[in-house]
Amino acid sequence: MTYQLDPAERRARPVPSPLPSRRITEAPHFGTLPLGDPTGGADAIRWREQVDGKQLYPRVVIDRDVSITMSDGAVLRATVIRPANRFGQTVLTPYPAIININPYNRAAIDFVDQALHAPVLGKALHTASASIDASGTALEGLTTLTQTLSGGVFDVFGINRNLVRSGYVQVVVDVRGTGASHGKWQILGPREQQDSVEIIDWVAEQEWCDGTVGLAGWSYSAINSLQAADKRPPQLKAVFAVEGCDDIVRDIYITGGMPSAFIPVWLSAVNMLKWVPNPANILRDIVSGHALRWAIDRVKSPATDIPSLLWGFLTARDPRIFDDPYFDERDPIVDRIEAPTFTVGAWHDLFGRSATGVYERLKMEPGRKQMIVGDGYHLDVGSGYGGKFAPPRLDVLERAWFDRWLKGHRNGVEFYGPVTMLQQGGAWTAGQNFPRPGVAPTRLYLTPDTSSTADHAVHDGTLGSTPAQGVSSLHIRPDTRGLRSRDMTQVTAGATMVLGADYAKDARFQERGALSFTTAPVLEATPVSGAMNLRLNVATTAHEAIWAVTVNDVAPDGTSTVLTNGALSASNRALDRSKSTYTTDGSLLSAHHYLSHKHKLPVPADEPVRIDVDLVPTDAVLQPGHRLRVDVYAASLPRYLTVVPDLIKARGRKQRLVLDPAHPSYLTLLAGEGLRSDLEDAATV
Repeated sequence: MTYQLDPAERRARPVPSPLPSRRITEAPHFGTLPLGDPTGGADAIRWREQVDGKQLYPRVVIDRDVSITMSDGAVLRATVIRPANRFGQTVLTPYPAIININPYNRAAIDFVDQALHAPVLGKALHTASASIDASGTALEGLTTLTQTLSGGVFDVFGINRNLVRSGYVQVVVDVRGTGASHGKWQILGPREQQDSVEIIDWVAEQEWCDGTVGLAGWSYSAINSLQAADKRPPQLKAVFAVEGCDDIVRDIYITGGMPSAFIPVWLSAVNMLKWVPNPANILRDIVSGHALRWAIDRVKSPATDIPSLLWGFLTARDPRIFDDPYFDERDPIVDRIEAPTFTVGAWHDLFGRSATGVYERLKMEPGRKQMIVGDGYHLDVGSGYGGKFAPPRLDVLERAWFDRWLKGHRNGVEFYGPVTMLQQGGAWTAGQNFPRPGVAPTRLYLTPDTSSTADHAVHDGTLGSTPAQGVSSLHIRPDTRGLRSRDMTQVTAGATMVLGADYAKDARFQERGALSFTTAPVLEATPVSGAMNLRLNVATTAHEAIWAVTVNDVAPDGTSTVLTNGALSASNRALDRSKSTYTTDGSLLSAHHYLSHKHKLPVPADEPVRIDVDLVPTDAVLQPGHRLRVDVYAASLPRYLTVVPDLIKARGRKQRLVLDPAHPSYLTLLAGEGLRSDLEDAATV
């Protein structure tokens, strides 16, 4: 496919040389990028050469002592990085500014920047990250984590010297109440969102900025970038958001009505970091009085939100244990965003639902919005990027994105993707849609008949095209095997992948505590793409029950790899039908539960109730000979925790899955024709 400028634009600019240039160019783009190429083709080669080659300026000047006063008087502290000539003199030409706003303390960001740019150490770290490959060994997980460095995410997260040297200014700001900034940390709250808008206004008015601004970030700073973008500040021209989120409640705070172990650990870490003074300007802060104001603000809120989180966990009386207006104020209103937005996610990220959800909610044409989703976690984003069959590095994509939308370079990045995904069980692909073409609604029933593939599980059942023929009850109890599972790796943001295959590649250890239901093997490569819903008919001897679910790809050798997961406490089963999605035949495909106190439903003892467990959207392919499996658990600690009042209601419980043809349990998903026809053939046999 060939893309061309209109004739007027072609006449206004020279035709480029057929050889890739090593300098920034305003040359027109003639469409060397083939649709469907996840690597970016020849365009991406030019993007990478522009990042790795000689830059417009040889040096940068870093001012780590910048104060920005907000409208309420709070002073936020920032670092400003500007291009410099070979003598170290600051370039006076105004350039577009890229803003990163995060709560992780600029002192930590400075440390990372100085380590990565130390004359010997920095080069050694980059070389090792790009060259060491321990795939297939006991160190595979560690290698995956270390390769994030060569994938470019730290340039998006922190100081990107190469980007600045190419003709940008970068501004890194400590969130209110964190790092060296004054005030109380509000955790993405309304005042903090107002700060983001005021920071954009301040930056655009500085003499070193040409009036145009981009927002970039990873995780928290990606979320506040999306928040700021939904306010539509006129100076904002583009967003590059890595692993952001648009539904904090369902992604991580109280998935299925249950708190995550990640939140208290993360809150504790940020609260500790906010007490660390920035050594780059601590003496000046003492003399100027900044340090005293900083200390007073920290004393006023020494451990933001931790007491209320603990109180809510112990009593269930804090609104943040439920889906509350507290969260509504913090979720970005993605469909309001107008600036071109590039999002990056991962299927097993902390914010797995948002990996595709943000892209789907952006109300703009593909090209102005882009999405990349890898098969990884939160901490390893970008690992493997820049490889032979993978997307370009994240720093390369960030530069190309901002060059296009802030500088007007016709570099073809808008023709990349727009939907680039690492298909689980397959390879990187690029296309126009998610879910991918060729999938249709499919219903698979859970039956007690043995599949002869999961003898290690509590029960080895079948997943097929017809419901169970009779009524049977399958009993299950909670256990602690979730501590050694992909759930554990997800809740630790990917850290425990270094502990081995049980934590990332093979669920058979965890399945010893599961009710497993497995299909017949597929005969041809079969895609599975999009949302899923698991309807279960369940009962418990208590007045609360916890249900955790995974959907797995089972290889011929028995390896069971988790593709997606979900969970629900039985009392939170009430559906908001206006926000749920359904297939054309009326089947529930994506359940949206209220997760609020007033919508909690009673759980009668020993009486079956219907629950719908919504699963994180995914994209996978079952290779010939592989099977699809549903694993049902009575708990998965520490991914899903139970607040103490609910734990009391559920104490000593015995849970059971009731397979009843009058009230069937089944998985609804979008899958290729191969899965449906193979299962129908198996049922006939």
